[in-house]
Amino acid sequence: MSPNTPKQASLSNGLPSLAELVPAVVALAEAAGADIMAIYNAGPTAVMHKADDSPLTAADLAAHVRIVAGLQQLTPAIPVVSEEGCVPDEGARVAPVFWLVDPLDGTKEFVARNGEFTVNIALIEQGRPVLGVVTVPAQNVSYWGSVGEGAYRRHAGEAQAQRLHVAVPRQAGRSLRVMASKHHFHEDTRALIARMGAHELVQAGSSLKFCRIAEGAADVYPRLGPTCEWDTAAAQAVVEAAGGHVCTLQGEPLRYGKAEVLNPDFVVSAVPLAALLNA
Repeated sequence: MSPNTPKQASLSNGLPSLAELVPAVVALAEAAGADIMAIYNAGPTAVMHKADDSPLTAADLAAHVRIVAGLQQLTPAIPVVSEEGCVPDEGARVAPVFWLVDPLDGTKEFVARNGEFTVNIALIEQGRPVLGVVTVPAQNVSYWGSVGEGAYRRHAGEAQAQRLHVAVPRQAGRSLRVMASKHHFHEDTRALIARMGAHELVQAGSSLKFCRIAEGAADVYPRLGPTCEWDTAAAQAVVEAAGGHVCTLQGEPLRYGKAEVLNPDFVVSAVPLAALLNA
């Protein structure tokens, strides 16, 4: 199935259907990815730092400008919340429907020049990510998923996208494949993973960890440590559309537009967390 295949899943308030939005949002994310790669391929870039000491580059800002302008043109009535600024203002985060964007997820990976950075665009409705696009510019691949439409992956040059499904953990006697952050892997995380039994660790940067689970290449990704809503929303939509779960340690799905932009600790998994801990 391609992102142009029509379906009927729709938003409230007379807004466009998810199927109508998907191809345009995929194209926009890929265009932002091209902007990022133009800067990436030009060589090492200057790194600035925001108030919280997180890194910021010209690539973050170029992608932000591209995406915000594109979304405003696509859906003028839907506000945009980006890591690099809200349009029209911070009140956008409490709107019933809003776009949630991380223009360059994995700025540390971009600076390290390892290719493991992504462009994340999500549509939030009533606190839930109902559509998500994750593009990996350096790998020429895009992932997307939406409510009622399924999850898909397409490499550059492919005419058709591939439908994605999460894997069945421990099938054929194999160990549990656990994704781990390259920068956030501490003792609490190790203790939680140990409760899941025999496992092997696989590391990746940015929201690629979610995508590995959506495409069946990994089984679980525990994240105990700070993340923000824009870090997870798009990839959560992809994982859930592929049949997976993104939940707090209490088993509740991650929600968006909260008073606090930080996420609680969470686990991304092919099956409910309780099933892994009780295995």
